[in-house]
Order: sequence, then C-alpha cells, then structure tokens
Amino acid sequence: MTSIKDKILQRFLEAGGEPISGQQLADELLVSRTAIWKHMKALQQDGYTFDTVKKKGYRLLAKSNKLDEVQIATHLTTARYGHKIHHYDEVDSTQIVAHELIRSGTADGTVVIAETQTAGRGRMQRPWDSAQGRGVWMTIIIRPNILPHQAPQFTLVTAVALIHAMREVCQNFTPSIKWPNDILINGKKCAGILTEMVAEADRIQALLIGTGINVNQEQGDFPEELHHIATSMAIEESEKIDRALFVAKYLGYLEQFSDIYVKEGFAPIKTLWEEASSTIGKHVRATTLREVIEGEAIGITEVGVLEIRTATGEIKSVYSADIEVQ
Repeated sequence: MTSIKDKILQRFLEAGGEPISGQQLADELLVSRTAIWKHMKALQQDGYTFDTVKKKGYRLLAKSNKLDEVQIATHLTTARYGHKIHHYDEVDSTQIVAHELIRSGTADGTVVIAETQTAGRGRMQRPWDSAQGRGVWMTIIIRPNILPHQAPQFTLVTAVALIHAMREVCQNFTPSIKWPNDILINGKKCAGILTEMVAEADRIQALLIGTGINVNQEQGDFPEELHHIATSMAIEESEKIDRALFVAKYLGYLEQFSDIYVKEGFAPIKTLWEEASSTIGKHVRATTLREVIEGEAIGITEVGVLEIRTATGEIKSVYSADIEVQ
C-alpha cells in the first residue's frame, strides 16, 4: 500500500514545479494539515527541497538524489517490472536481499535497489565497488516460463536491454557489449551483469538479474589504477544522468526483450546482441578454468555460446571465460 508521504511526493512530481496548497493535499488524501506538514518535513529529510509560494502553497524545487520508488514510478511504462520496488540506503548485496524475497513468493518483476552495497560482487565472486548515491545497484527478480538450461541467455538479454536504455537517455556515446556480461563505453567498463537462478530439476522458480551500473561517478571516484579501464555514463555524456529515468527505461527494455525471448526464442536477441558487440570480429584471449584460447571471436551460437576461430582454423566453443580483447 502506498504511504501518505509517497502520495504527497507523487503529486509534487506530477505537478511539474507548479505549487500545491497544503489544504488541497489534505482534502485529497483525507488527512489533516498537520499530517501534511509532518510528511513534508520527512520529505525534506529525504533530500527533497520545497519553497512556499504566497497564497498558493508549496512548490518542489529539487528532487532527492535517492533512487526511491516514487521517482522511478513517474517514468515507468512496464506491465510488470518495477511495480514493486524495495529501496534501501545500504545493503550487503541486492542479490542477497532478492534471494530472501524469493522465499516469500515475491512477484515477477520485483526490484531490489540500494544506494550503496557493502558486499557487492560480480562474476566469480569478484568484489564490485558500489559508490554511495552515484550508480545503480539493483537486482530484478523475474519468473520467466523457460527451462533451466535457457537461464544463461538472460545475461545476453539483459545486456541488450541495458544498451538500449543507455542509448535512449544519452546522446554523446555509443555503448557496446563485451561477452558475456560487461557493458563498455569507449573501451572502458561501465556496467556488469550477474544472473543467478533458483530452480528445481525441470523448472525455474526465479532468475535474479543483478546489475551494477556506473552512472554519475566522476573520474576521481575511481581508484587511480582503474582510470584506464573504468568509466561512468556521466563521464562519457559530460553531464549528470537522471538515475530514476534511466532505471525506468532499463526496466522497460528488459521486460520487452525478456518477453520477446520467451515468446520468439533467442534469434531476435542474438541479432541485436551481435550488432552491439565489441567482441565479435576481434582477436581475443579467453581464459577458462581449463585452458587459454586465442583467436578471432566469430560470433555467438543460438544459445549464446561464444565461438572462437584459432590460428589453426579450429572453432572453439566458450561457455564461460574471462575475455581479453587484443
């Protein structure tokens, strides 16, 4: 159930900077003027800025920097994804919280999002730095009607959704996908994807799609040793990004492409993925658990497996690896 505070915030966001009287809010929400005032104070503590317009009421001057559900909801166009959002100032990991929610039967499209993580991680348990209030650190719980062996392809579906969202909100750069789970801008890493599955022998209960996205970091926010390999959307766009708008666009594309994959198979996603790939056609070095494979990345298969042609002409299939583009 939406709280009174969230309903007040929603009214101000919808007002587009026009003033709203306290009495009008009290009448609409069936509460006292004193209750309205208390909720306004709470919104100010959350980082929202208001001023008073004589004889007209309150006007929203500046939004909070937090990624709360109300701000995201104002931009949301999805049928399912993002309609339930769990927002936290700090968690150990949004993936861990999502696992707990799955046990309680949470709905398809539920989102866990945090301003910072103390134990964020990527593939192979690598740590992920989650800067406070600057990136998008989130997990989306989805319940697609697919078989367990199809789950890994959702990493590729998610990558396609991410770059489409980036393209829509930014004009000054073109993101690309590095197989299997990285989003690059001008050759530097901007985002990573971690897909986990909760399943029984013959069916998926849920997929947890974790995404860490560098959105509004400045160069100085990254350790010096990462300056040549890490970037953010704001650095490449040369201006701050509206994180709530970006999250809403990302959820919209993820729902769209997830539904396409479930209904039509991987072929339409494969085409979009290869068009955006920074790996295909390049000489790569793939380090797997068993061997190192070098050669030209010639494409992905119908199930998303990377194929590499070695110097001898042999085609090697790579299911999981660290990829270095040379």
